[in-house]
Amino acid sequence: MSKHSEACCRIPPVVNEGYEPKGTYIQLNDIRTYMTGPADLEKAILSVYDIFGLFPQTIQGADILAGGDVEKKYQVYIPDFFMGSPAKIDWYPPTDDEKKTKLGKWFEGAVWPKHLPKVRGLLEAAEKHNPNIKSWGIIGYCWGGKMASILAGEERPLFKAAVQTSPAMIDPSDAANVKIPMMILASEEETAEDVKKYEENLKVPKHIEMFEDQVHGFMSARANLKDDKAKAEYERGYKLALGFFRDYL
Repeated sequence: MSKHSEACCRIPPVVNEGYEPKGTYIQLNDIRTYMTGPADLEKAILSVYDIFGLFPQTIQGADILAGGDVEKKYQVYIPDFFMGSPAKIDWYPPTDDEKKTKLGKWFEGAVWPKHLPKVRGLLEAAEKHNPNIKSWGIIGYCWGGKMASILAGEERPLFKAAVQTSPAMIDPSDAANVKIPMMILASEEETAEDVKKYEENLKVPKHIEMFEDQVHGFMSARANLKDDKAKAEYERGYKLALGFFRDYL
């Protein structure tokens, strides 16, 4: 077992279907946001979902992050950047012209420069909601992985540690700018060469791992938790993420 999962490997049993969220919804800067974890903690995690939005697998993942480490708990926030209008999961993969057209049209409103400026205000609003927050980590799924990569490269990062899972649009030039510890948990659909180049450009503490038999989105909306292997890798991914946050957040 990786050193990043040894200290915190008693996550709650993963629910295959019919998951009941442990958190609640609040408004942060007029953005509906899922919030989970004890209300008065000093450490928080911003969870940036994939293009399919607030899916049960992603919400369950937030609950795991909030309480899965037996010694270190976190308050986790998932803002609904897409304001209730995510991509439809049956558009992916875009195997015909109709799906390609629908997904391409939808992405016009999902370009990263449109959403990146919202992040600082969301953190500030969360800190007003919980004034005890002193430090932040970020986990990004697919689309959110690119958000995490860019934010980790800011001159004065808002976060102390970042995790990308099934990262979208991997760009080794992003890695050269990263200033905080970075974890990447890549799927079979990411190019191993791109992941390797990204890793080589990192100058910070890092953990890079390929989940070579898992689909893109294996820790979020596309996780097939009825499949034993996929469920086990979903769990392992969260154990690794928790271990990384334990070390660096």
